Amino acid sequence: MTSTPQSPPRRAAVTRRTKETDIQAELVLDGGASVVSTGLGFFDHMLTALATYAGWGLQLTAKGDLNVDAHHTVEDVGLVLGEALAASLGDYSGHSRFGSSLTVMDDALAEVALDVGRRPCLHFQVDWPQPQCGEFEVCLAEEFWRAFSQRGGVTLHIIGRHGRNSHHLAEAIFKGAGRALAQALAPRSGGVLSTKGSL
Repeated sequence: MTSTPQSPPRRAAVTRRTKETDIQAELVLDGGASVVSTGLGFFDHMLTALATYAGWGLQLTAKGDLNVDAHHTVEDVGLVLGEALAASLGDYSGHSRFGSSLTVMDDALAEVALDVGRRPCLHFQVDWPQPQCGEFEVCLAEEFWRAFSQRGGVTLHIIGRHGRNSHHLAEAIFKGAGRALAQALAPRSGGVLSTKGSL
């Protein structure tokens, strides 16, 4: 995987090519158009929702071994997006670090809390009412968020409070994560936000 920080700040381009996937992404933390194409329509929908509510510009294309299944594509997109976040933040100074949200989507309620502070950790507590949304296996959402958390240096807690429809619950999670990231990545002056003075 190669990442290239770009100017102006809070922007990065990342490419990942393996025997299983070929992914290119450009992330702009401070806004812009979002165009996502992974070969998985529902996943595209979720990533677009994430970018919209985070206030990101995101250009992402992924080609993966979908003839095997969607796991490699979904996980590797998480790795690439996490890598792009880390590259965009540089030394992780100048942002608010913490964010949280309660987000509803009809019958579903999702809680997200996170710290963008170079401490990767995922707590994912979701009971899916149905195993799939279209052809997308919703259990793969956890693999995406784990990869994103690890490469992005994000402590991330995702809890599905309740929901009767997996599409609604997944959408509440991705929108809620976007809302929490918008808070955490809001620019602030004064360097790294830490009692230690560094991360």
